[in-house]
Amino acid sequence: MRKIRWPHCERGIHSLRAKLTLANVVLLALGIVAATAVSLMGMRYYLLGQVDTQLTKTRDSLGSVQLTMRQIDSLSVVGFVRDRLAPEHVDEHSAPDSIYAAVDGKGKPAGLFGFKPTEAQRSLAGAVSNPRALVKDPDPHDVTVHGAKYRVTATRLADGTYILLATSTEALHKGMIKALKLDLAIGTLLLMLLACLTMVSVRRRTRPLEDMVETSTAIAEGDLTRRVPSSHHPTQEVEQLRLALNSMLHQVESAYRTRERSAAQLRRFVADASHELRTPLSAIRGYLQLYDKGMLSDPDERKRAWERVLAETDRMGRLVDELLTLARLDQQPELRFRNVDVSRLVRDAAEDLRVQQPDRPIKVAADGSLLVHADESGLRQVLGNLVGNVRTHTPADVPVRLGVEREDGVVRLCVTDEGPGLCDEDAARIFDRFFRAGGGAGSGLGLAIVQGVVQAHGGEVAVRTAPGEGLAVTVTLPARTAAVRT
Repeated sequence: MRKIRWPHCERGIHSLRAKLTLANVVLLALGIVAATAVSLMGMRYYLLGQVDTQLTKTRDSLGSVQLTMRQIDSLSVVGFVRDRLAPEHVDEHSAPDSIYAAVDGKGKPAGLFGFKPTEAQRSLAGAVSNPRALVKDPDPHDVTVHGAKYRVTATRLADGTYILLATSTEALHKGMIKALKLDLAIGTLLLMLLACLTMVSVRRRTRPLEDMVETSTAIAEGDLTRRVPSSHHPTQEVEQLRLALNSMLHQVESAYRTRERSAAQLRRFVADASHELRTPLSAIRGYLQLYDKGMLSDPDERKRAWERVLAETDRMGRLVDELLTLARLDQQPELRFRNVDVSRLVRDAAEDLRVQQPDRPIKVAADGSLLVHADESGLRQVLGNLVGNVRTHTPADVPVRLGVEREDGVVRLCVTDEGPGLCDEDAARIFDRFFRAGGGAGSGLGLAIVQGVVQAHGGEVAVRTAPGEGLAVTVTLPARTAAVRT
């Protein structure tokens, strides 16, 4: 048988293993991104809330005392506000954590505590275009001073001067960047770990699928006995698929074996039928050639030849009729069911046998009437073939018993003789077509027809025999066809 090459499972991105791994990694990556975004937003909201709270408290504290710039510059309040509003003496180009600047009504920076405005204070004043809006807005705003991020709010003094209060948020943003990098690093490690674990797990889980591919390939190459083995830790769906596939393979193997057996039987049947038909045809052809050549000059010889031709013709006709009967049974014909008295059929078959062989002891156990719903012609043929089998294969003085009974809702019809019986090998082939035990007489189709008719009725036929113990053939009709004995 030519080997069939199946395409190997791809190990690339298009394989099931890679797709499942990629799907898990993508889902986890989306989860990590979402979790990171939510955590960073929450952290930013929390930290900005703290900065805004501190700025708001300072603004409210300064606004509640209703001071003026003159009062702020006086010594009496320096101790109150220095800790809150004094400018830090830092490098002009540095970005202090907090910036406090005073601007007039026109938005220009003013000195504070007698100091001139620093570069940071001027930059803050320039970054705030509308101090009045900051005073009215309860929440601080974001501004950029020297490239650094600040949160700024403002309060208005009693003399109309605006005090700008700003706190740097650079530490907050740097912390968020560090947290983002940490989350990305941990997320990358988790993705790599998940990819490795998924590959291992999927490989183990998809191993039964690879076994199915290997089994299917072996089946395609001719090994019909292969089955998908069970895995150590199967999943429910894969195990169901394995069982279904094994069941299908069993059916395929059974169908293939049945087809091969049927083909072999058909070849043997054709050969046997040809052999059986060739014998009478050869005899007829021989006698016709003798007649054609004028070698049958004696009237007695012509009469004997004519009788032989008729006998062989009858034999060939009976053989053809039996073959047609088997062919109709193979096609499962519709039988004509009606109430049939099996006891009467048994008695009729016994009377026919007595007429044909008066010296044979015959015992009949078929009293009364036993009705079944069956095809009468079929049952008559069954009895005729069984009795004919006894008449052909046993001596004329061998006792025969014909009986019928109803037991446990089924009807049993039995024909028993005390002839030589059969060995186990011949008994196993007794229903084969054209089988004749010991090469005896007959066509070898009688019991095959019996089996076909009984199976068409939904029943079964069995034999019991042994060398020297005779042959008993029992026909059992199912309970659904049996009627009550009267």
